[in-house]
Amino acid sequence: MLLLERDELRLVVCKNIETAYMLALGSLEYKAFELHCEFLRLKRKIDLVQAKKNRQEKVVISAIERILDEEFEEYQHQLDEQINKMNKALDHSKGRPLTEEETKEVKKTYRNIVKALHPDLHPDITPAQIQLFQNAVQAYENGDLNSLRIISEMVAEPVIPEKSENGLTILAKEKERLSKTIELIREQITEIKSEYPYTMKDLVDDPEQIAKKKAELEETINELKEAYDIYAARLIEMLR
Repeated sequence: MLLLERDELRLVVCKNIETAYMLALGSLEYKAFELHCEFLRLKRKIDLVQAKKNRQEKVVISAIERILDEEFEEYQHQLDEQINKMNKALDHSKGRPLTEEETKEVKKTYRNIVKALHPDLHPDITPAQIQLFQNAVQAYENGDLNSLRIISEMVAEPVIPEKSENGLTILAKEKERLSKTIELIREQITEIKSEYPYTMKDLVDDPEQIAKKKAELEETINELKEAYDIYAARLIEMLR
């Protein structure tokens, strides 16, 4: 049950929260960050031009732009990551919503697969069985009920590795191992709930908070545009 709770949080709940957050606020956040990057780049450009003028050197804009491209490469990576997040959210939003009965069957079927194949419960399963379980995780994440049904049929009986040790010895070792596993999974659940995107759950569930956040982002965008225009005019004056 702990494994199911963790996977439900990680693969379904958090994914739905992030999709809702990105669709509601992602475009504004991207625009605000893009303007912030452009503003910082412009300020840095002014600094480089001024340094050239102070040393009475020729100002070559193309050379300065190459320096800026290198210095702001990481910012471009962050912008690309934001675009990728939005693309994933858009793709996720296109999926056909499952009916209530289908959702119940997905959870029940995945639970049976977890009990039969999860590596934390069956550390001695084969690489092929691990791959089958990974396919089940992917199907669960995508709400692919047909694939889950097929995998469930393949693992109808629990995977029980053959052992040569005494039964009580095996049980003692298994109890210790599973106790550690339970502790680890509880820690993972706590961590998931303490991080993005789960921390955005209350926000995406509250239209008033969404509206407030939108207003804040729009104000930030307007302020950045004004600041950019001021610095752009300053740069024009410097280059005359």
